[in-house]
Amino acid sequence: MSETVKVAVRVRPFNERERKLNAQLVIAMEGQKTYIAQPGSNEKTDFVFDYSYWSHDAFRERPDAYLEPLDDKYADQKKVFQDLGFGLLANCWEGYNCSLFAYGQTGSGKSYSIVGHKTNKGVIPMTCEALFQEIEKKKKENPKNEYVVSCSMLEIYNERVRDLLDKDGHMKEGLKIRESEDRFYAEHLKSDLVQSYAEISQKLDLGAKNRTVAATNMNETSSRAHTVFAIKFIQKIVPAQGKPMTRESTINLVDLAGSERQNATGATGDRFTESKNINRSLHTLGNVINALSEKKSHVPYRDSLLTKLLKNALGGNSKTIMVAALSPADVNYEETLSTLRFAERAKTIKTKAIVNETETDKLVRSLQEEVARLTAELRQMQSGAGATSGKPGSSKEEVDKLQEMLRLSKEDMERMDDTWKQKLEESKRASQQEADEQKQFEEKRKVTPHLWNLNEDPALNERIVHCFTPGNNQIGNGRDGDNPTIALRGVKITKDHAQVKNKKNKITIKPGPDAVILVNGKQIDKPTRLHHNDRVQFAANHLYVVYHPYEHDKNVKEKKPETKVTYDMAQQEILMSTGLVSADDKSKTDILLQEDLIEVLPKLNEANAIAEALGKKVIFEVTLVAPAVMDGLTRTSVFVKMRNLRNNHEWLFDSKQFLERTYAMGDMYNEYLEGVQNTTRPQEEDPFWESDETEVFLGSVHLFPLAAAHLMDYEEALPITNHQGIQMGKLYCKWVPCDANGNDILANYVDDPDELIGKEHSFKLIIVNVRGLPSRFGLVRCQYRFFVEKEISKSLEIAGPHTDFNYVRVITKQKATRQVRFLLDGYTFIRN
Repeated sequence: MSETVKVAVRVRPFNERERKLNAQLVIAMEGQKTYIAQPGSNEKTDFVFDYSYWSHDAFRERPDAYLEPLDDKYADQKKVFQDLGFGLLANCWEGYNCSLFAYGQTGSGKSYSIVGHKTNKGVIPMTCEALFQEIEKKKKENPKNEYVVSCSMLEIYNERVRDLLDKDGHMKEGLKIRESEDRFYAEHLKSDLVQSYAEISQKLDLGAKNRTVAATNMNETSSRAHTVFAIKFIQKIVPAQGKPMTRESTINLVDLAGSERQNATGATGDRFTESKNINRSLHTLGNVINALSEKKSHVPYRDSLLTKLLKNALGGNSKTIMVAALSPADVNYEETLSTLRFAERAKTIKTKAIVNETETDKLVRSLQEEVARLTAELRQMQSGAGATSGKPGSSKEEVDKLQEMLRLSKEDMERMDDTWKQKLEESKRASQQEADEQKQFEEKRKVTPHLWNLNEDPALNERIVHCFTPGNNQIGNGRDGDNPTIALRGVKITKDHAQVKNKKNKITIKPGPDAVILVNGKQIDKPTRLHHNDRVQFAANHLYVVYHPYEHDKNVKEKKPETKVTYDMAQQEILMSTGLVSADDKSKTDILLQEDLIEVLPKLNEANAIAEALGKKVIFEVTLVAPAVMDGLTRTSVFVKMRNLRNNHEWLFDSKQFLERTYAMGDMYNEYLEGVQNTTRPQEEDPFWESDETEVFLGSVHLFPLAAAHLMDYEEALPITNHQGIQMGKLYCKWVPCDANGNDILANYVDDPDELIGKEHSFKLIIVNVRGLPSRFGLVRCQYRFFVEKEISKSLEIAGPHTDFNYVRVITKQKATRQVRFLLDGYTFIRN
């Protein structure tokens, strides 16, 4: 029997960013209904879901940091688990496959609902904990029953599948996705047997650590990866009467990559935007959801690795739940509305789950039937009934043959049982060893100065720890046979990147030749003392925090408060050291600009380092572009200029276009590290290349139509100013009053434009020519949008730095309105 996907939405509290921006609440909930209000208007859109969880306010933090409700409206972690986790477990015990996946914008709270944070456990850990509690209970009720639990964890990044429970993880080539019996699976994916919640917790921590190491070493963005944690549960039930029964179910818990933040500039057309691997999975998931919700005959599961692996969860043998995480703030309105619409489509999808019989169960039953048949036939032959029943004679050879077959079949059954027991025992020993090693390491951390990693995803903080042993500690890339104390892999990590001296509770770091090291946002070039909670960045992407046990204990003893170090805080101080922004910039637009810079600058540094390592003769530079310079901008925005060092040709990308290119850059650099002899790519796939034929922004002019308001002839030579305020040439334009057919009207001056209201009003915009452009530019054209027009008007493309456009456009209003007053103080924005 088919059933629809259950959909829950959950809204989180305002985060620090939204509070700084004085964000307004746009989400409301009532029962199963969720409302979103359009900023600046009273218009609301409502949606109905299976569950609408209000987790925005009406809670308090207990001393153990758990967020508990103050009233019935607030949905805490326990409430979400009771509604969703218990249902998963119930279906799992009945032998059904189950899936739960989280969707939403980066930073919307997906991981909090699924994984949780410390005492605020999410659905995954609470489900695992409850599963083993129930197993222990059922074992006491019937000791003959057997329960086998195994887990696997994989990540999909840039259309590569990585095994997160394998430290090697097939990092280079990724796991292959195979198809069998109308399902897809990851070949050679490691599946570990576990016997307690503590062991599953170890696996989750191991997966998070391997994920962090890979993202750091391979210059990846963790928020762009999908994570699938799968629990395979086998029950071997031995009833008091009747035949033994085996059930197998798989719980897939999926944390999807953050959906894209909207592009502020609206720019499109870059060959690296939206069409490449980094976005393929989410884009295809949207197509699959649409196809299933509209009941189309073709569903494009095969178009991405993610949708292949989620095929059962979305349209096959699974009981499925989706959790959509929502931002409450008006500054994220478009992204939140998109998430709600996605969730609304998902709730129309139907799946058809069946109780699963294991392959092992089929094999055991087959062997049992074979043993029973052989035993009966052997007895029959030994009794001499074979001949009378028409069966072959009971010769000694035949009897011996049957006895041997029976013996082998019984051995096969015993061997299968022994294999399970052996695997369980090996798993138990391995888990115990891991637990002991982790305990020893945690004890070492308490008394040893060390670095812990800082990640944009808080759930991945403190996953990498490097201890400073007494004496000298060498930090380097570990290549060419070197064996440094701390090996870091990444862009511009040198052979002798740094030396850290740990002597008498004093930690000093000394940069190596050509090494880039930032301490608290500032680059150092001499030995520098490190203190507790200092931020240290090595090269472009290794960001750590210092833990100094002696100084920490001293602060506690003296009751000195310690600042909580966050990724944004560390990036903010790096940004301040660039001089691009000031600590006094506190307005909403200032904060948004700083956010954009924090996102772009680390990637820009990486891009320049990769370009240098690969011998690409380009350099990337941050450029701030004001709305007065570029049409379509509502605030000062971050652009990146790519300059060819051979010929000084330049191209300007908005931040999204640039970030899309950095993923391809990272791939090329990883190939370089892996020893690929030739990392050269076709030009259309090379993120460091751009055609000289690509259209570039030369500059803009502001043409004031005051003359048109008074029906006057007017001609002006306007300076063409680029995004840096540099004059690139001059544009010659005219305003000429005319009739609706374009015939010039002379000596028809009006003193007050209000005289035109209610009358036909026509005038010509003439773009005469451009003069003085740099000779490197070939074809040139102008484009503009007049007043309230939505469509952009364009002139013809003309060759040469001294270009005669002679472009004429007649603009007519059949009955002029008070909007004619725009001509008095407005302007038309023309870009070349």
